[in-house]
Amino acid sequence: MPKQGMEPIRRKALIEATIRAIHSEGYCKVTIGAIAREAKVSTGLAHHYFGSKEQLLSATMRELYRQLGRDVREQLAGARTPMERVSAIVRANLSTGQFRPEVVSAWLAFYMQAQTEPAAQHLLALYHSRMQSNLAHALGRMLPRPLAREIARDTGAMIDGYYLRRALGRPEAATEAAVARIEAFVARSVSDTETLA
Repeated sequence: MPKQGMEPIRRKALIEATIRAIHSEGYCKVTIGAIAREAKVSTGLAHHYFGSKEQLLSATMRELYRQLGRDVREQLAGARTPMERVSAIVRANLSTGQFRPEVVSAWLAFYMQAQTEPAAQHLLALYHSRMQSNLAHALGRMLPRPLAREIARDTGAMIDGYYLRRALGRPEAATEAAVARIEAFVARSVSDTETLA
């Protein structure tokens, strides 16, 4: 019988191993057995906890999503102005922890899974909706709601784009450079809108 209290530790080890294994081997090639070996647990235990590779990836993404939520809240805690709030959201999404190559690989695998699996589609929609809502709320303190939502949508698309470029190893996707470009885009968009008003 497994020791009580070991399940959370083993689940966490399997989630961390999933991130590493997807990055090193790719989602299509990696097996739940390889992930279990990386986590130093048996394949049977991995199946017992998660059922399948797809369910393990979903659990991994839920954990990454929770971590991102914590990062966003921490960054927002020090933000005072609407622009500082936008920057905080961008910085949280592109933070060192979220923008590590292996985490980016896991997100890209999840995007692929979301094309065909309803549970993954739901979680991805939740992620996009939360980011859009946070950005639109901050921008809505400076702009009319429709414009705030439009700039929030474009800002989210830029964040997604930098994830893709990071996965491809593009130098322009370095964290600080990406954050600076997105902040400049938002500042220009707000300024252009205010000029037209």
